[in-house]
Amino acid sequence: MDRVQIPAQGEDKEALLEQMQSFRSGDADWKAGKTWSLVYYAGQEHYDFLKKAHNLFFSENALNPMAFKSLKQFESEVVQMTCSMLHGPDTAVGTMTSGGTESILMAVKAYRDRARKKKPWILRPEMVIPSTLHVAFYKAAHYFGIKTKVVPFGDDYRADVKAMKKAIGPNTIMIAASAPQYPHGVIDPIEELGAIAKSKNIPFHVDACFGGFMLPWLEKLGVPLPAWDYRVPGVTSISADVHKYGYAAKGASVITYRDMEYMKHQFFVETKWCGGVYASPSMPGTRPGGSIAAAWAAMRAMGEDGYMGLAAEALEATRMMREGVAKIEGLKVLGQLNSTVCTWASDDESIDLYAVADQMAEKGWNTDRQQNPACVHCTVNAHNKSAVPDYLADLQEAVDHVRAHPELKNEGEAAMYGLMAKVPVKGLVQHSVRKVMEGMYSPSGEVPDLSKVGEDDDDVVMSFINKYGDKAMGALEKLESTKNKLVGALNFRKW
Repeated sequence: MDRVQIPAQGEDKEALLEQMQSFRSGDADWKAGKTWSLVYYAGQEHYDFLKKAHNLFFSENALNPMAFKSLKQFESEVVQMTCSMLHGPDTAVGTMTSGGTESILMAVKAYRDRARKKKPWILRPEMVIPSTLHVAFYKAAHYFGIKTKVVPFGDDYRADVKAMKKAIGPNTIMIAASAPQYPHGVIDPIEELGAIAKSKNIPFHVDACFGGFMLPWLEKLGVPLPAWDYRVPGVTSISADVHKYGYAAKGASVITYRDMEYMKHQFFVETKWCGGVYASPSMPGTRPGGSIAAAWAAMRAMGEDGYMGLAAEALEATRMMREGVAKIEGLKVLGQLNSTVCTWASDDESIDLYAVADQMAEKGWNTDRQQNPACVHCTVNAHNKSAVPDYLADLQEAVDHVRAHPELKNEGEAAMYGLMAKVPVKGLVQHSVRKVMEGMYSPSGEVPDLSKVGEDDDDVVMSFINKYGDKAMGALEKLESTKNKLVGALNFRKW
């Protein structure tokens, strides 16, 4: 392999910038409103302002707040503004993180360490979560040695309160829910779950990474929303991303706690290292100053009036989307209007959802495919509003095309998603996805062809499924059932 190396002589900077610009030709066209999620755009003026604010603190490092007191002030005020927005009590505290995943990791880590102090007899800690909760909780459980007790959602796509209460046991160190949950955009029954958490004295985290900087403004715009923030007594922590609907630069989230009694377990302190006493509030060591400064600047520049204006535009665009999708024969909208989300699915067996998604991708739309059930997620921003009519027109064309060409379900990414949905042994799916990851991060850094997942010569079982179809599925389903019984009996996960 011809490995890329650092050039012997430095290259022309202007030529490099031109080359970098050319690399963007295959990227999603987010400024034209053709992406849903990924980028939260508040207009060119705000965009340019953010870059200036970020660049003012481009080199500063929040690793040492005593060296860069400006960054400590920015972080402190971002946390205070966020806690106020979330109706936190005067005791509410928090830190900034690099994003929603780190915020969630920190909350789970804090509650695990809290349990170690307060309930040292718990050797196999568990957290009870709904299946719609963000995947970062699964990552946290994997990293920190916690068992997840996952509860299915109800008919309304919200967490099943009775099932979650039943799942709580002597090893439960926390429960969590979403406001809103990402897949379908609905708010979980936070009040009911908060009452359960409070009665059992169990920490309760509300993941508002996605909607924390949108729901407060929707409520002020008159959208009827259930209580979800610190006004619910049982809620002990809330995460909210400033770099989503807070319209800050990427790399800015906030993890907040009701008081220091919970947050203190998030900290890491080492006093014996020969390099000196080391203390860290969150996961990384180096903490880029630019994203912290830009978050502060974004919140101050936007103000409530700015957030309200963008929320109103996003809400109108969401309603346009939901009403338009509902009018397309063969499609349906999932979940009630709790946020700026439109998730749609097929209600016609002749319309393969994933084939429709492939058609939309070919038309230039960034498409978030989901499963269990099969659906497509659209996070709606204010800047998507002008693109909604084109999206709906293209969606109608895509549905008509798939209806006329049912064979499309066996092509492109539709074939891959369809296969993954049918495979009963989910370890096989994980194996195939890991193979894709290995390819992407191999020395050659190849871009995967998702339509060919499972066709590798060394991927014997997936190739067997491709070849023998339903017969293979039936046999594997029996194996999966047997495996689950054995794992349940052993239950050997360690602390």
